Amino acid sequence: MAIKIYAQSFDPWQEVQAYQNAAQHMSGKFGATNIFIGTMRDFNEGDDVKAMNLEHYPGMTEKQLEKIVAEAQQQWPVIDALVVHRVGDILPNEPIVLVAVWTSHRGDAFDASRYIMEALKSKAPFWKKEVLTSEDQRWVGKNTDGYKR
Repeated sequence: MAIKIYAQSFDPWQEVQAYQNAAQHMSGKFGATNIFIGTMRDFNEGDDVKAMNLEHYPGMTEKQLEKIVAEAQQQWPVIDALVVHRVGDILPNEPIVLVAVWTSHRGDAFDASRYIMEALKSKAPFWKKEVLTSEDQRWVGKNTDGYKR
């Protein structure tokens, strides 16, 4: 398992490839990889958003993310997981979060990945401040429901 917090932009595909290439303990053991990438969109709550600043609580954030992944590993046979999260100033289209989960079977990979992502959104200490096109700024008070259709 790896948890990474970056203050600069990252390439999620490069992160997955590098992690998988270095993880010799997984060689030949996984049959499914589920990858979720969350990017910044240029709208929220009916307003146009031109930027965002994402803050976190260093040390505590990583511990909470480790706990979330450990909870997923208790519920599903997760071989390995990678969580990468961005902090700092973020622009539309830039990746914010990457969750990659390796398992033997696709169902477990889907379920564990979704669990990690939903728990991250509700439990990890991250705070978002949006910069609207009107130059107003606002703290995001709640996350969207990941199960909403």
